[in-house]
Amino acid sequence: MGFRKDFLWGGAVAANQVEGGFNVDGKGLSVADVATYKPNVDVKDYKRNVQVTSENIAEAIADKTTTFYPKRRGINQYYRYKEDIALFKELGFKVYRFSIAWTRIFPTGKEKLPNSKGIAYYKKFIKELKDNGIEPLVTLSHYEMPLELALEYNGWADKRVINLFVKFSKACFESFPDVKYWLTFNEIDSVTRHPFTSAGIIEDKTDNLEETEYQALHNQFVASAMVTKLAHEIIPTSQVGCMLTKLTTYPATPKQGDVLAALNKNLMNYYCADVQSKGEYPKLILAYFKRHNFDIKMTNEELKIIKANPVDFISFSYYMSLLAAEKENGLEMTTGNTVVGGKNPYLKATDWGWTVDPVGLRISLIELYDRYQKPLFIVENGMGAKDIRESDGSIHDSYRIEYFKEHISEMKKAVESGVDLLGYTSWAPIDLVSASTSQMSKRYGFIYVDQDDEGNGTLNRYKKDSFAWYQHVIATNGNEL
Repeated sequence: MGFRKDFLWGGAVAANQVEGGFNVDGKGLSVADVATYKPNVDVKDYKRNVQVTSENIAEAIADKTTTFYPKRRGINQYYRYKEDIALFKELGFKVYRFSIAWTRIFPTGKEKLPNSKGIAYYKKFIKELKDNGIEPLVTLSHYEMPLELALEYNGWADKRVINLFVKFSKACFESFPDVKYWLTFNEIDSVTRHPFTSAGIIEDKTDNLEETEYQALHNQFVASAMVTKLAHEIIPTSQVGCMLTKLTTYPATPKQGDVLAALNKNLMNYYCADVQSKGEYPKLILAYFKRHNFDIKMTNEELKIIKANPVDFISFSYYMSLLAAEKENGLEMTTGNTVVGGKNPYLKATDWGWTVDPVGLRISLIELYDRYQKPLFIVENGMGAKDIRESDGSIHDSYRIEYFKEHISEMKKAVESGVDLLGYTSWAPIDLVSASTSQMSKRYGFIYVDQDDEGNGTLNRYKKDSFAWYQHVIATNGNEL
């Protein structure tokens, strides 16, 4: 059996982590442009690394440099995209997942007409992909909403942002009609873990943070449904997916309380995909709102829009698994993708403490397909590591090859058990600025970028050992690992 003949192998990035050029060709500031690299904060201290206050934002706006704001410089892909795409073609990519920076198209989010230079750039970018036989997979919102909307409306907490996002999406669909695959919101569930990054919510301007987070999520659900409908109308061949952070959680022990704690975490993890895939809120979530006296503003018309426009496929990120317990004070804790949880003593961990659980990917695929009965797409999977470039330019990353070999092997087993899997895009095919810690030293790519955490380096690209390995995997459609 194995993978389908048209399986979409590739890699994934976000505009704010690779492009750079934060102030050129009319681009406005996004929430990512005020994210700082904090060299004195433990990289495993997730909350402190993503925390943003009104004071932080004011300081960032006043600072016109990239010194403490690495996402402003990325890896300079805005100017070097042809070089990078040529490397992706050499790898054999069938698909490349990237995001369109909202502030390149509408610098503040409120303009009536799109920025022509931003449209022109992405037209060239998409044409370059197509000319090299690579299918674009476009994320419309990947942690880079206009900063102006965060400051004026407190981000997605305000329903006025819905139509502004629909306007942006409409401009994208009309400008790039040859793009078939679209994602609405990256890791939409992460609003409750980093509200500023995901939704532009400024915590010190918010009275009830959790209620505000769920209101923002509801507004994003409405926007996602409206945009899905629009995509199908403007590009009849289009396929639109939602994107979930798959946070697979196991009970720390067989104790009933631990099993229940894990169940509750997994149910909350599914909630956003439930709404976007099934078109309605799970009753357990509505009961949760009621128990906590949350007043989520949702109209009957909005619920009808959500019901009428579910997504076509489910995409997700998967990096690690965690443990849950009724009483976490006796549990060793560790970090993961935008989350902190119990550390599994039976699993290895990366340099950043993320547990490595290939079987968890198979479990996740089977659970998701059984739950939704829709095609799946793994759009993020990979490991951050401290790579060393030798004097001859080589980078020997056998640990990364082993990571991918184990995960793709389990992915293949899930497919052979009946899971409908469209494709796989590694995170990330090229080194980039890390999402949470804004580091370069946390390297993910098959391609090494010569730049350090402070922005020093030539930005030259070098192939790691894993480059040739992944190239062969794609060439054999995953049959030879």
